Amino acid sequence: MVGLDIGTKTIKIVEVDKSGSGYGLSATGIVALSGTLPNKIEDEKEIAEISQIIKKLHKEAGISSRDCAISLPEQQVFTRTIRFPLLTDSEIASAIKWEAEQYIPIPVSEAIIQHLILERNEKSIPSGVTVLLVAAPRTVVEKCVKIVQSANLNPVIVETELMALCRSLAPSDKTVLLIDFGANSTDIAIAKNGLLSFSRSIPIAGEAFTRAVSQNLGVSPMQAEEYKKTYGLASAQLEGKIKGALDPILRMVVDEVIKAIHYYQQEEKGDIPGAVIISGGTSGMPEIISTISGLLGMEVVIGNPFSKLSVDPDVAKKLSPYAPLYAVAVGLAMHE
Repeated sequence: MVGLDIGTKTIKIVEVDKSGSGYGLSATGIVALSGTLPNKIEDEKEIAEISQIIKKLHKEAGISSRDCAISLPEQQVFTRTIRFPLLTDSEIASAIKWEAEQYIPIPVSEAIIQHLILERNEKSIPSGVTVLLVAAPRTVVEKCVKIVQSANLNPVIVETELMALCRSLAPSDKTVLLIDFGANSTDIAIAKNGLLSFSRSIPIAGEAFTRAVSQNLGVSPMQAEEYKKTYGLASAQLEGKIKGALDPILRMVVDEVIKAIHYYQQEEKGDIPGAVIISGGTSGMPEIISTISGLLGMEVVIGNPFSKLSVDPDVAKKLSPYAPLYAVAVGLAMHE
């Protein structure tokens, strides 16, 4: 399977082969984007431009298959956990259509709706079934599919970014919290036993960090980006000026993470996550792990999506600096 992650700043592509119960990495590719952002595309000309970039990336990465899994931008998707009585799978499928109306903010007729059964609690009181409801505007799905088809690829699977992220990063036997730092949004997920149980997307992300440095130090966005990547949250660097600019933004993200954990515990009756796994471009900032760990009082690690794959040692070494960027693409490629 091929995983194609069309991000705001980059497009990532990954091909994996299934071998027995495991996966092997076949090929990867990444390209930086400039110009129109994929989530802002409106006309045929812009669709054609992005499609050409994908077509070129597919060829240069040495990808063999044209069947691919693609993800939808998390901020454009509605995800909710719903509890049902102990119904059969077919009864749940019928009930979802009626239940969806009260959970999504758009007409059901304008949405594409899917569901995933997370857990059956036959012995609990009351017994019941926990179901993940996922809905996306039909126009968003159709646009993503059109972009990929125009690149001569066959989108056989469409899912949310966080569902893919859980597949590549979350352990199969624990409850963990995932934070994926994108350019325009930070996506927060709680995964239980490898499956997405809770999600939230907030509009505070990589560009907000860069903007804070640019404004506080009076430097260009390009220079601010370099300062952010080089010095990050290290207090000993540049008299702590970069850290001083970044701290308030990171605290806003952490505040949202704390709210998410509290909601999950109180409303969803979920377990406290045992660890935090971070990914995305901003996860590489110096001292971000120790800072988030200190604010949350939890263990924090950078996710390595290639850890669940069989990868040639030389390839793994080459990919290591870019691993956090590939989490969604790898998760998509691992879809069965």
